[in-house]
Amino acid sequence: MKKTNKIISILLVVLMTAGLLAGCGGSGETGEKESVTVYMWSSVLLNSYAPYIQEQLPDVDVEFIVGNNDLDYYKFLKENGELPDIITCRRFSLHDASELKDNLMDLSTTEEAGAVYDSYIGNFTNTDDTINWLPLCGEADGLVANKAVFDKYNIPLPTDYDSLVSACQEFEKHGIRGFVADFAYDYTCMEILQGLSISEINSMEGRLWRSQYEDPENLDVTGLDSEIWPGVFERMEKFIKDVNIQPEDVNLDYDPPINMFMEGKAAVIRSGGSNTVAFNDMGIEAVFLPYFCQDGAEWMLTYPAFQVAVNKDVEKDEAHKKDVMKVLEVMVSDGGQNSLAEGEDVITYSQNVNLEMSPSLDNLKDNIEQNQMYIRIASNDFFATSLDVVHKMIKGEYNAKQAYTEFNRQLENSEAVEAERVLTVDKTYSNRFKAEGGRESSSAMAGSLREMYESDVVVAPAYSFTETVIKADYSEKMVNAMIMPNSLGAWVCDMTGAQLKEYIKASVEGIEGGFKPFNEGMLPAVSGVSVEVEATDDGFVLTKVLKDGKELDDNEKLKVTCLNTQGFMEPLLALEGCDFQGYESRVVEQWLEYIKNGGKIASPEAYITLK
Repeated sequence: MKKTNKIISILLVVLMTAGLLAGCGGSGETGEKESVTVYMWSSVLLNSYAPYIQEQLPDVDVEFIVGNNDLDYYKFLKENGELPDIITCRRFSLHDASELKDNLMDLSTTEEAGAVYDSYIGNFTNTDDTINWLPLCGEADGLVANKAVFDKYNIPLPTDYDSLVSACQEFEKHGIRGFVADFAYDYTCMEILQGLSISEINSMEGRLWRSQYEDPENLDVTGLDSEIWPGVFERMEKFIKDVNIQPEDVNLDYDPPINMFMEGKAAVIRSGGSNTVAFNDMGIEAVFLPYFCQDGAEWMLTYPAFQVAVNKDVEKDEAHKKDVMKVLEVMVSDGGQNSLAEGEDVITYSQNVNLEMSPSLDNLKDNIEQNQMYIRIASNDFFATSLDVVHKMIKGEYNAKQAYTEFNRQLENSEAVEAERVLTVDKTYSNRFKAEGGRESSSAMAGSLREMYESDVVVAPAYSFTETVIKADYSEKMVNAMIMPNSLGAWVCDMTGAQLKEYIKASVEGIEGGFKPFNEGMLPAVSGVSVEVEATDDGFVLTKVLKDGKELDDNEKLKVTCLNTQGFMEPLLALEGCDFQGYESRVVEQWLEYIKNGGKIASPEAYITLK
């Protein structure tokens, strides 16, 4: 476990001016070395990826914060002078990132950019040949076939579009859905729409249109072109009829297609490489298939695990920039991407990375070797418009021509409308962790939720909040963005002081199957009590829990609200003597309602002393 070297910190103060120490994501204070702030798009990255980065850089103070998977969130931070050092985002397009371009470093001359295969880096290159974003290892998206169902009815696995349609139609005769997908989601609508026409979208004409659409310097509204895109909707219309997609399929979310597939009631679903591996691990022989285009070609649609960019402001301080680039180097390294991959279900975009592909995905190798891979167009407009238009096509409200016209209309009229303010925060609270006090922003949020839940105590993992407590006006979307985006839940329990100590101990020191803080910034936030924690070579040890400045009485009765994701909460729910009751609504939904009803941000308190 990394310990702060105070002697080095003091020397740095001598060598640097106070101006150089000022930085993004919370300015450095006199006598303290500035940390590197890394905003992760999901708490999933805290499982093995973030700990790996910290292990490789024990002398770099890295603040990992779960940010958001939406570039609008980072635009909000930029507008308020709070852009972090390193940004990650999964839902990404150059089109959406255009407003951030001047605030991000040009990475085009770095080794990391040079290692990305030419066929991919072009999707991230601006018209002035600068590169602000780098893709990390990608998820494969396509069709997944249940081989046992094909074998049972003696139907050959598809090898092209016509054999896919033939198989689906044959299955329908046996009462089996040939193809089914979770069309309730925008990404499914968008990926199938594009996947069926990758040959055309990825043609020279298609790439020319895409470069114009994605160009951050292009101030004109770019709709769909009239050469490539009418055919995209014609192929989608044909596919809907060919595989008998039903109007009610627009309501299918994630679980029904998965369950139908596992129960042998559906032969083919739209899914990814990770699910293919998971099915095979469960004993269901699943075969990953590419998108079969109607021109005879086959393509694999991919999207990066996330894209990463660096705040241009780090260039103002050479020492800080050096630390930031060390972190970036580890993030995109072979070891970093392998720790991110974990399940051997992803592909790499980099020549410097060797990812072992699961045997379940062996049939992808031909597509990879022949470079028959395509990175989806994934702007916010494409997500939203694909959902609307594809739903109407499935329900029979639009034919191909009408769908093209409406999709184009929505793209050309997608100018942002100023969002209504629902919250004004009068003061910025730092997201920088301090050994004496913790994070001001986490304390303010935990205190606010303690008021919201009318509890005596709130215990919140470090990843609960996105640290956006800044002096600004907030729209509904940005209020939602204050809560981490991965289905944060809340559980309430009447505890004794002794039980609360055990719960906080498990949160600080880690519990099998749960989350273990791997650096000081990952320690939980509490409100209603304060804690004393000791750093050791093996992690952290809880030494005291205090209430009103005195050690908490073991017999005191307290209403405690605990925040967490379902996965990390499971082992904590089993703690002896605690009868946890979960709220049906997610924290983010209750939070927005609380703010809209007049709720305010609480003042931060010193909730931790780390020795």
